[in-house]
Amino acid sequence: MHNDALDALTDYPFDRLRALLGGLDGPAGIKPVIMSLGEPQHPSPAILAETVVAHAGDWNRYPPVAGTPELLGAITDWLTRRYGLPDSFIAPGENVVAVSGTREALYMAGDICIPGAGDDGAPPLVLIPNPFYQVYVGATLMRRAEPLYMPATKATGFLPDFTAVSADDLRRTALAFLCSPANPQGTIADLDYLKAAITMAREYDFVLAADECYAEIYDAEAPPGLLQAAAELGGGLDNILVFHSLSKRSSAPGLRAGFVAGDPDLIQHFKTLRNYGGATLPIPILAAAAALWRDDTHAESNRALYRQKFDLADQILQGQLGYYRPGGGFYLWLDVGDGEDAARRLWCEAGVRVIPGGYLARAGADGINPGAPYIRIALVQTPDEIGDALSRIRDCLV
Repeated sequence: MHNDALDALTDYPFDRLRALLGGLDGPAGIKPVIMSLGEPQHPSPAILAETVVAHAGDWNRYPPVAGTPELLGAITDWLTRRYGLPDSFIAPGENVVAVSGTREALYMAGDICIPGAGDDGAPPLVLIPNPFYQVYVGATLMRRAEPLYMPATKATGFLPDFTAVSADDLRRTALAFLCSPANPQGTIADLDYLKAAITMAREYDFVLAADECYAEIYDAEAPPGLLQAAAELGGGLDNILVFHSLSKRSSAPGLRAGFVAGDPDLIQHFKTLRNYGGATLPIPILAAAAALWRDDTHAESNRALYRQKFDLADQILQGQLGYYRPGGGFYLWLDVGDGEDAARRLWCEAGVRVIPGGYLARAGADGINPGAPYIRIALVQTPDEIGDALSRIRDCLV
């Protein structure tokens, strides 16, 4: 069965992109710009390397799987500070576990939250926003669960509509993924939306997993978080998990340092699972992560760089290709009519590599892939490179 699940996952987006553009050359004399991959390229904060060097004597020690007390304390303080949580709402030893980036943790959520088939033989459901981050589907299919794709389109405000899921399906649901700010649309879920989602998760007893890895990349206002909504709603942390990392906040994707926080029973399950199969973070890395979570100055500087790039996008793309300035994240989600055709043209004619939106989504029950008309563009290069690339995109497609 697991081989069947692997077969179902062979259409990985970047494999499809390589197949689409394989054998095609960009225009001669133009430097290619790779905007298909959301890999932050701003310089990492100096405090990262400085802290690793300062802890060079700790490479010969086995690290604690759940994270050091210093790191868990730094994460707890950041969560409390960032989301205005009540004192002691988060307990470092009970509600937080360090992980090797959010990809690993989101995948492990499937092991923790998805049971076997019910008494009637029906597989459990996992609710997935459509478009989505691919690991959500991997976590679902590898546990023999059934994905239920929730359209996150312009008609729904680019967020999944939980109220559109039937009561029968909600009773079968074991896990629901939510991403805010959304990848790829950049939409931010407000507190009312988050509270309603928590209420539904508790009513139907499924786990609500909020992927908040873009929460520190925002434009005007800091996005609210699931823990913030839970604190205002009351009822503790039952049925909820949040996932964060330093990849985007600190431009440190190679650090592979993240955390999961939430329901204490689920966090204990995470700790147990990681004891057996988790990738532990070396002590110098744990120390660097703690230093980064305690420092907000570099995160604000990082945001300012992304705002410059969105200012450029406003100037170059306003009123064209369905452009809108996203509330968070660092992607543009452009309506080009046919994402595959546009991606091919942009590479061959403009030397810009983007990913078709249809590769980040699945066709729904109506046979419609909500991402098919779009392309996703990652604004990760310098402002000068971004300005040049966006001008090429406009000139090619408009």
